Amino acid sequence: MKVPKLAGTGVAVITPFKEDGTVDYDGLAAIIEFLIDSKIDFLVALGTTGESVTLTAAEKKAVFAAFVSTVNGRVPLVMGLGGNNTQALVAEFSSIDTTGYTAILSVTPYYNRPSQEGLVQHYLALDAVTPLPLIMYNVPGRTGVNMSSATTLRIAKTAKRIVGIKDASGDLIQGKEIIDSCPEGFLVFSGDDETAISLTLLGGVGVISVAAGGFPKTFRAGIEAARKQDKPIAQQIDNKIAPVIKLLFQEGNPAGIKAVSSQLKLCSDAVRLPLVKASAALHTALKPYVAQLD
Repeated sequence: MKVPKLAGTGVAVITPFKEDGTVDYDGLAAIIEFLIDSKIDFLVALGTTGESVTLTAAEKKAVFAAFVSTVNGRVPLVMGLGGNNTQALVAEFSSIDTTGYTAILSVTPYYNRPSQEGLVQHYLALDAVTPLPLIMYNVPGRTGVNMSSATTLRIAKTAKRIVGIKDASGDLIQGKEIIDSCPEGFLVFSGDDETAISLTLLGGVGVISVAAGGFPKTFRAGIEAARKQDKPIAQQIDNKIAPVIKLLFQEGNPAGIKAVSSQLKLCSDAVRLPLVKASAALHTALKPYVAQLD
């Protein structure tokens, strides 16, 4: 399968909600326009940051369609589609409408805590049915299991339609091992904002970011400097954004980035239970960065 032309700064887009808990499609359109105007390279619909696990099947279908209609081909779209029931996910992959999307991002199974062999077999099962190029997503802080570099490389060298990984382990040694030994053209994205610029300097193709959803120009400038191996500029920007990244995750994701989005007047800061809104203290701490960065 042809590797999609995905690189640079992608954003894991929030799903905005109205105060009554319903999906805010006008807010979603505003967020998408804001990110495209800020020259973001691609968008991810219904990743972890999109609170996909709290949406109904009908809502997911509507949100995926809203991305396609609003973006209208202006930037590539990646569809978030993961789960911890391999059989059910295979069925979903076989029936999902992927019109308008470039690739699928699929997280490692969570809660089950599969072995490394289980991770291999899970992704090979998806590889056999995926209608689009597939990017794996390793986020051990959420799933409870780290997909090792050896496992990632085994899949990368065996699978036919798996074309990359979003590595949110935050482990630069693991990331470098994958970059150094993966097949030519295999896409290694950072999924950890704190180490994204560092991983890109090590040879990664870019990031799928939370922070770039609120500070797109600044974060993109850092990633572009890293891709050009301009270390002084990349590190300068990394130092500038490091404090706000810590704040964004202080009360969990996406509460922090939704607080920023509300301060940018793109949407409300509403989340769905079991998550709760960012505290007033966090809102106050974020305000100077919203005023200074873009």
